[in-house]
This record gives sequence, C-alpha cells and structure tokens, in this order.
Amino acid sequence: MDKVLRAEALITKGFMPPNEGDALYLAACVVCKTLPQLPIVEVGTYCGRSTVWLGAAAKKYRTTVFAVDHHFGSEENQQGWEWFDESLIDSATGRLNTLPKLLETLRRSGLTDVVVPVVGDSKTISSQWSKKVSMCFIDGGHGDQPAQEDYFGWAPKVALNGFLAVHDVFADPKDGGQAPFTYIYSAAIDSGEFIELSATGSLRILQRIKKPNFKD
Repeated sequence: MDKVLRAEALITKGFMPPNEGDALYLAACVVCKTLPQLPIVEVGTYCGRSTVWLGAAAKKYRTTVFAVDHHFGSEENQQGWEWFDESLIDSATGRLNTLPKLLETLRRSGLTDVVVPVVGDSKTISSQWSKKVSMCFIDGGHGDQPAQEDYFGWAPKVALNGFLAVHDVFADPKDGGQAPFTYIYSAAIDSGEFIELSATGSLRILQRIKKPNFKD
C-alpha cells in the first residue's frame, strides 16, 4: 500500500487497528482485480479511517468506493457510551456530526476522485441500490436491528465471487458485542452463500459462492 495513504489512514479518527486495515486493503485489491469495474460499498464510514484503506485500493485499480453513513453516529458513539468523542459534536445543532471530518480526510488524502460519500440511512439507501458491488464492507450500527438491516439490505448486492467484509466480529461475548457476529457473519455463513476467506483480529472477509436465495 502507498506509504503516504497508509499514514493518512493511521492519523484519522476511527477504531480499525492497522493490521485489520491492511487486511481490508489487500482484500479490496484482490476483489478489484477479480471483478473490475464494479464499485465497493462501505457501510459505516465515521471519519474515514477505513475509507482510506479502501480508497487506496480503489485508486490503484481505478474503481469507486461509495461510503454510506448518516454521520450522526451509531448508538455506541453517543454521549454516555464508551466510544463517545465530544470533539465531533456540531456546535450549531448539539448533535454528533462526522461528515466534516470525513470530507477533511478525503481532501487530505487526495481520495475525493475515488470515494463518493453517500449521506443517509443505510436501510433506505440499500433499498434503492440496484447495482452489484465487488465488495461490501459492513461496519455500521452494532445493535441487533441495524446489523440485521445491513445484512439483508447489502449482502444481496455482493456479486458472485465478490467479498463481504464484516468488522467487529466477536464469537465470545467477553470480547465484544454479538450483533455483527450473529446477524451478519453467522447469517452469511449459515446461508450457504458465503465462505470465510480470512480472519484478522475482528475483521472477517467472506466470499460469495452462490447467488442470493432472497430477492434483491
């Protein structure tokens, strides 16, 4: 990976460890070669840390990343929760707003030509999304309902041989929340449509081996 872009990823606010970011980048490079011309979708962008890793792959292989997020933060990002960051509060509204930080990240890293921010609710956007994607990286809300909605909304969009990447997958409840493990990772494996290709920390890379059994 380009050293400058990797350094930009590492100084961006976010929760992805370097080894997981590197694994995400490598997976994106592989699938961009396998399925050229198809875009990548990221669900849950925050300030753009993981987006830089994905954007670096998109830049190298001349494709596009659509970064989906409403930018008001997930439940765990709100005041009173462990992952709350007061610096991201919009003084005009008193609400969390990560969009300015994302735009700053994209400008700073020179990725505005390959990363397209899509601002809105993941469920609403997925319901209107018709194009297949080479890769979908799901790192959105970690509650039960958001995780289920992200899986049913976006997994069918992954093209045959494409990748479904899932972050914060913890099989043991002692290590973290169970929604991504139960409602995305396990649901994908149990469907028989995906197989696991790699595991790095809490990041899982799955590959679609069968067409979806449920309607897009």
